[in-house]
Amino acid sequence: MITPEELNLLIEQTYKVEGEFNELKASYTHLQNTIERVVEFLPNAIWIIDEDSSVFLQNSKARELLELLRLIKLKNDDYEVAFNSRFYLIKSSSYRDKTMISATDITEQKRKENLATMGQMAAHLSHEIRNPIGSISLLSSTLKKRVMPENIPIVEEIQKSVYRIDRIIKATLMFSKGIEINRTKFLWSELMDSIDMSIGYYGYSKEINFIFPQVDFELNADKDLLEMLFSNFVANAIDAIEADDSDEGVVEISYERDEGYHKFSIYDSGVEVDNRAELFEAFKSTKLKGNGLGLVLSREIAEAHGGSVELMDTKKKLFEIKIAL
Repeated sequence: MITPEELNLLIEQTYKVEGEFNELKASYTHLQNTIERVVEFLPNAIWIIDEDSSVFLQNSKARELLELLRLIKLKNDDYEVAFNSRFYLIKSSSYRDKTMISATDITEQKRKENLATMGQMAAHLSHEIRNPIGSISLLSSTLKKRVMPENIPIVEEIQKSVYRIDRIIKATLMFSKGIEINRTKFLWSELMDSIDMSIGYYGYSKEINFIFPQVDFELNADKDLLEMLFSNFVANAIDAIEADDSDEGVVEISYERDEGYHKFSIYDSGVEVDNRAELFEAFKSTKLKGNGLGLVLSREIAEAHGGSVELMDTKKKLFEIKIAL
């Protein structure tokens, strides 16, 4: 029979054990909360999986990608998975009865790698094409002086085609090497003469009215690069008008000096921009004639001059170009 003293001792020990259990439970809860907070702060999706394949712990990014978890296979090596038009790097590690899986979004990294590869391939092809194109250009100029007058339009069409190819080569090589500016002082009228010449070489079938700033002003910039910038926009405008149902169109460049910038606005009456999100994405173009580099390089040229290129949120299609004074 248990004596009162033994009973009291047993009760005291029970309370002590219960207290230690509650302290241990509180510590475990605190530890679990700490782990959950740490996992939540991680930039990638994290799942901790039990032996029965149930999810023991996950962060909010993992909850958003629950469908991705079904595609993941446990491997010793890291590997990539494509899911919903994005790419994820999958890593996993095990400890006792738990397995941790992480999924890191590497879509942007893959895009840059693909762009670098495409740029290298394009630069190599451009170098290979440049020499024969130079020969064709020289020979066509000689041929134009010798052919009968009725055949001159045929030679001019050859020259226009060579000019288009030369523009693509220059853009591709510039994209692969990067933009380097050489500032000189020149007048807008000089640049406009170069733009007019490029329009003549570009060629188009519709009646297009070109409206350029008539006021003359001085720029301190890289004339060749700005010629490429404006020629790219004018060429895009011509293509947009050619794709439109109308038989005629308008390309208008307006100018003002504002807040330390030369500010140009470019409008055309052609078809609207299809996809604003991919507008400045390299090698992406909705045009049959496009290589997807024109707007990308134009923006880089403007930024190299301390400026910017932006598609304005207006009723009519309007690009704004800023070049720092």
